[in-house]
This record gives sequence, C-alpha cells and structure tokens, in this order.
Amino acid sequence: MMETRKRDLLRSLPAVDAVLRAPAGETLAGHHGRAAATAAVREALRDLRREISAGESPVVSEEAIVAAASQLLLGRGLRRVVNATGVILHTNLGRSVLSERAVAAAVEAASRYSNLEYDLVSGGRGSRYDHSVPLLKELTGAEDALVVNNCAGATLLALAAVVGEGSKEGLAQPEVIVSRGQLIEIGGGFRIPEVLALSGARLREVGTTNRTRLSDYEAAMDENTRAILWVHPSNFDTVGFTESVGIPDLATLGPPVIADVGSGALLPVGGEPRVQDAIRDGAELAIFSGDKLLGGPQAGIAVGLLRWISAMRRHPLARALRADKLCLAALEATLTSYLDGTAKEDLPTLGMLYAPATEIEERADRLAEELRRAAPGLEVDVAASVARSGGGTLPTYEIPSFAVRLGGGQEAEALADALRFSDPPVVGRVREGRVWLDARTLLPGDERAIVAAVVDARG
Repeated sequence: MMETRKRDLLRSLPAVDAVLRAPAGETLAGHHGRAAATAAVREALRDLRREISAGESPVVSEEAIVAAASQLLLGRGLRRVVNATGVILHTNLGRSVLSERAVAAAVEAASRYSNLEYDLVSGGRGSRYDHSVPLLKELTGAEDALVVNNCAGATLLALAAVVGEGSKEGLAQPEVIVSRGQLIEIGGGFRIPEVLALSGARLREVGTTNRTRLSDYEAAMDENTRAILWVHPSNFDTVGFTESVGIPDLATLGPPVIADVGSGALLPVGGEPRVQDAIRDGAELAIFSGDKLLGGPQAGIAVGLLRWISAMRRHPLARALRADKLCLAALEATLTSYLDGTAKEDLPTLGMLYAPATEIEERADRLAEELRRAAPGLEVDVAASVARSGGGTLPTYEIPSFAVRLGGGQEAEALADALRFSDPPVVGRVREGRVWLDARTLLPGDERAIVAAVVDARG
C-alpha cells in the first residue's frame, strides 16, 4: 500500500508548464520573471519528489507548489530590506548604508570610464590608491595609507608585510607579541591567532585573559620580536578585575605597534578608539573597517608609516586583496564628507547614531498613527526601546530609542513572519509577545513600506 501511495502521489505532480499556466503561477512569473519562476517551480517539484520518496504525504497542488516556489525566490538575490531591528550596523543586513554622495560616486564609476589607474597629469599609468590616500592621510595624520577589500585582509597583509621585512633582516622565526585578552574571534570564525599563523609569524602570547601588564610584554621580547599587535576587542567587553596596556605605553618598547582598531571611528562615539588617536599615540600601523563606524563601503584600510604601507603594497597578496573601483569611489566620497565637516548630516550610519531620542520618538509616533488608520483593529502603541550599534562595535553601548509595537500573543509571530515575506521584507523583533519595529534604524521611505506590508499581512 505504501509503494502504491508513493506512485500515485508522484504521478499526481503537475508539469512545470502547467503550474506556470495556473493563475498563481502567472502571477509568480509576472513578479519574478519567467526564467526565475521556472527554476523555482522545478526546484519545488524536486523537493516534493524527495518528500514523497521518503514516505511523506505532502500536499500536491498547483497553489502549494507556487507557494513553495515563492518562498524559494524570497531568499534569493540581494534585495532591499527594511531594517526595523534597532541594530544600526546589522551585519546580516549589510552593515552601513552609503550616503547619497557615495552612491552617486559609485554609480558614476560604474557607468562611465574613470581615471582609476590613469595619471591625468603625466598621461601615464597611475595607481588606484592615489585617490583615497591623500584624504586618509589628512584625516588620520598618517604618512601613508592603503585600501584593500576588507579588514581581515588588511590585518593579514600588514602582518605578512612586517614579518616579511623581519625575515629579510635575518630573523630565524619572526615573532609577534599579543595579549591573551586580545586573541579575539570576530564574525565568520575569523580568529586573530589563525591570521598570525598565515602571516608567517610565530605568536607569543603574554599576560592572562583579564590582566596584561607592560612588564609582560617586556619579558617576552627578544631578538626575534618583530612587532607588537594591539587589538581592540570591538565585539565584547571585559569588566571587573582587568588590566591592559594602551598604545602609548606599548610604543615605548621599541618594536613597531600594529593597532587593529576595528570599527574605523573618526568621530567620538561611545568611547570607541579613534583611528587618528592610534596614530598619534605611536602605532606604526592602524587597521580598520570601512563599513562600520566610518559609515562607508566594505573595505579594509591601513594607515601608518610610509615604510610599512610600501611593504604592504609590494606584497604579493596586495593584488589578491585589492579593492575595486566601486568601493574606492564610495570610500572617497565618504571621506570627503568628513573633510567637509558634513559627515553627521551626510552619512546614514552617523545620523542614526547621533539622532536625539526625541526625534526618534516623533518618528515612531507618526508611524504608529499611520498604522492605526491603515489597519483598524490592530493593536498598536509606542514604547521606549534600546538600539545598538552592532556590526562588532560598541558591545555594551545602549542608544535610547523608540519602537512601534504591533499585535499580541500568537498573532505576533505570524505577523513577524508575514512582514518578512512582504515586498520589501520588513525585519523587526518579536519581544514580550509583540512585534517591535524600532524607528531609529528606519530610512526615508521605510514608513510607507511598513504600512503597506502590515496592510497586506492582515488582508
């Protein structure tokens, strides 16, 4: 009987064309395009065949197949998402949002030829790094700068370059000293010890997890010491019985200090170390991300002494890690906002971080009122909330905010799911039996998308 049931279910599966000719299938193809819809329907049918072969009895209908195909298409391809989570640099949602100036620069670079590696003065070959380097030098006080495709790459390249110079000087096994409390892991399983190993350096750990003193570094130094690595623990905080050594004291020991300052803050926010402060305090290299508190595109940026940046440029890995023209154009525009003194106004990341709570409350009140008019009967109110920086920055920094709360009880989970399936998807939080939509991370136009999504979800 089981085998007969399997055969009957398999025979009942419709053809791909039959599904796409059904009203729901035509709508799917009209929304996503026939090629994408065909591929998704074919995959949904394969999933059904696997379930039936495994002894399950799934619902077999054109509507169910189209629904499954719709869910498959929903998770594919980069799409605009409304971030109502209250996490400003949400790693899963793309971290920093580019300014209008940066977007325009990237579009110009993408849609036109540019002087990416062409020297307009001499008429000869130029360098793609000439465009952002003067801005970075001006903003940080460093002698030179280099931009690669992400901060992990910049860290690896900096260590490899410094250790490589040590090998040229005859060091048998160049060592890099680092505090045990700074042997961190960031997103994606990226670990500082593993990067050190890839660079060719031997790791010399000093101190303990919670306490490291200057004398620990001094005791570890010998003829093989090539550098001291100082890492800002940007995604966690150690409190209580702690002690650490800052860059100014480490810079007195002699070996070059490589400072991984992480977030790329150039303006004061939440006590985060600023890049220019690391250079001023004596770091010979400072490394940071472009898409965190800097508010620009994904990039790994190194600033510091000319000798080290030159060594990084010469390293074979530099070409493999180089940034593309869209990144460089957006980064140049972002840095220009800092030099113009308009960063807080231009950059969405900084706007969200610095906006007063009263402004966020007014925005939440307006959204709540629109939702009450558009979705009568839906429980809607505004409550105080806490937003966060996110993106591996400021782990204990709480930003006062306000959120619109929707629904209640079991309705909340269903409503959150429905909002996530809207177009564009709206991503909030379910907390205390309500859907929380934090107003601090909303961008212009998001309120209208939220209202439309809620109406669709209830209708």
